[in-house]
Amino acid sequence: MTKNGVPPRGISRRNMLAATGSAAAGWMLLQDAVGAENPAIQVADRASSIRITAFKTYPVGNKTLLKIETNQKVSGWGEISQLPPTVVGPLMQSMYEMLDGENPTRIEHLWQKLYRAHRDFRGGAFMLHTIAGIDMALWDITGKLHGVPVYRLLGGPTREKIRVYPTPKAYKVPAGGPKPASASPRDIEGYIQNIKAARERVGKDGAVMFDAHCCLPPPFLIQLANAIESYDVLWIEEPAVPGNIEVFKRIKQAVKVPIATGERDRTIWDVIPYLQERCVDIIQHDCAHGGGITQMKKVAVLAETYFVPLAPHSVASFLGIAASFHVTASIPLFLIHEFYVNDCAGTLHKSWEVDKNGDSSLPQGPGLGVEVDEAALAKMPPSKFKWPGGKNPDGSVADY
Repeated sequence: MTKNGVPPRGISRRNMLAATGSAAAGWMLLQDAVGAENPAIQVADRASSIRITAFKTYPVGNKTLLKIETNQKVSGWGEISQLPPTVVGPLMQSMYEMLDGENPTRIEHLWQKLYRAHRDFRGGAFMLHTIAGIDMALWDITGKLHGVPVYRLLGGPTREKIRVYPTPKAYKVPAGGPKPASASPRDIEGYIQNIKAARERVGKDGAVMFDAHCCLPPPFLIQLANAIESYDVLWIEEPAVPGNIEVFKRIKQAVKVPIATGERDRTIWDVIPYLQERCVDIIQHDCAHGGGITQMKKVAVLAETYFVPLAPHSVASFLGIAASFHVTASIPLFLIHEFYVNDCAGTLHKSWEVDKNGDSSLPQGPGLGVEVDEAALAKMPPSKFKWPGGKNPDGSVADY
């Protein structure tokens, strides 16, 4: 008997079966059947020899589009969102030391390698936003290698369309900037009128949301929330600055309107206190802020165990939106998705459409399903980033 159970030349299969007995004969027949009926045995792993060879970044406004290249001429795109482009370039160059020569299809391994690389940097916003762009690009590469949309690799679609806002049937009322600690009757009346107008605009079958944007202190927010109950607001978004779960518990106890948050809570470790303390009703994870597709899928599973749906936050370009859409397509508990048209000055071409009812089709084609005009990107003017610098009416620094 030679290696892999193949008999040497000159010995027939029949003679071998007679000599080895019934048990061995049965084993050999099973191997024959497996080899004949299982095509996977005959197929080499196309991803086994692929390696990351280079990256490129293209700053566009407050976003940086990222391209990861491989030795098999398959490239992937992602978005590093809401960071100063002057910071993203050097940070990406440094982090690339951990990616160079790696297999891009080992997505979970590379996510862990990047996130846990340095004990003093773990979990920071700049780190997570950058990992998000890398993660999107790796999933884009893997989807292209397999010739399928990313959501097929995440378990397949659980829905045929994705409800989005803003649309004629779904509108979010903004906070309008920082406010003092408590509300005056005039302040309350102004918000009531805005929410009432939104309800009239979308109708009884539409959705009205209110975005507190972390800029209404708890006393102000509680006064307002109790005054708008009758308008059936779908949620109050970001009722407080993340970081102190006791504030969220206090607000939840005093407010009957559903509470939504999560765009600045970037990982499963940030999200779990809200769920354990039962102080939010909706999770608004942001794929481009929170470590990309890999982490967003985990947040969705964690929220599912508490029967809390996702209503993903997004101010991303078509690349970041596509990544978030792929996760949304694959999860069971979903409410509505934020979506603003942002093709980065005509350089990105999406593969989905939003119909008159406010429902988006699923991304099409392999990978993320976004075509990038790289030549046009290279001609974009230098990006400018401006720090917000929120202030209260009295000139003091505000959360906004």
